Amino acid sequence: MEKYQESDKRIIKNIFKGIGISMTFTFVCLLIFSILLTYTNISENTITPVILVVTGISILIGSSIGNTKIKKNGILNGAFIGGGYILILYLISSTLNVRFNLNLQSIIMIAVGVVFGILGGIIGVNRK
Repeated sequence: MEKYQESDKRIIKNIFKGIGISMTFTFVCLLIFSILLTYTNISENTITPVILVVTGISILIGSSIGNTKIKKNGILNGAFIGGGYILILYLISSTLNVRFNLNLQSIIMIAVGVVFGILGGIIGVNRK
C-alpha cells in the first residue's frame, strides 16, 4: 500500500513540475514577444496566433519533461498537465478580468492545451 502512495506522490509532483515548466516557458516567450511587439512593426493581429502557438509549445515541453521519469500513463498525465495549465490560466484570467467568459477562442485554447499535453506525455514517457 505504501508503495502505491509513494508512486502517486511522485506522479503528482511531476504533474505540477510539468505545469510549472509550461508556465515559466510561456511567461518568458510572451515577455520576449511583448518586447518585440512594442519596439518593432509587428502587427497586433499576430497576438492571438502567437499566444496559441506559445501555449501549445509550452505545454508540449512541460508535459514532455514532466513525464520523463514517470514511464507510464503518459497520455493521462499529459492531459492532466495540459488541463491543469489551462485551468490555472483561466482562474487567473477570470480573477483579473471581471468580464471574462468562455468563447470559441477559449474552447480552442482548452483543446490545444489538452492535445499538446497528451502529445508531450507520450513523448516524455517514450524518451530515453
